Amino acid sequence: MNWRDVAETVAKAAPALGGVLAGPAGAGAGTLIARALGVDDNPQAVHAAMQADPLAAIKLREVEASLTQALIQQRGSVVTAEANGESWLQRNWRPLVMLWFAGLVGAHWLGFTPDNLTEPMVLALFDIVQYGLSGYIIARSAEKITKTATGSGLMDNILTRR
Repeated sequence: MNWRDVAETVAKAAPALGGVLAGPAGAGAGTLIARALGVDDNPQAVHAAMQADPLAAIKLREVEASLTQALIQQRGSVVTAEANGESWLQRNWRPLVMLWFAGLVGAHWLGFTPDNLTEPMVLALFDIVQYGLSGYIIARSAEKITKTATGSGLMDNILTRR
């Protein structure tokens, strides 16, 4: 039995952990899961614990939640570092990229694109703009809602909780 064999069982309780367990980082995830369950670091012990312990699913959900929280904090720190960077380009590269892609979409609509540009390429470009704008709109909405509800912005609340 290997970690991939246990991944499906783990995924029933914690889908993200099961996905990681089935991938190239499976052994590392397996060690983390084994520690959380209090068993030996091997697939057989984890599988047996998942079958025997009714609280195993809860333990794995807690591990998954803590990993998700750490990932969110890490991503937030990257964005915060960029926003507080000394370079103008460091602070503004994301909006510039979105403006560039939006300009390419506008150029396509106006007929300024090459003839060899395929429909899948155009649709991929539209997807990039759509996802980027959606993310920006959602982030700005969350910032405004948080500011209205708490009197300070979302990033302010995240930074003060550390």
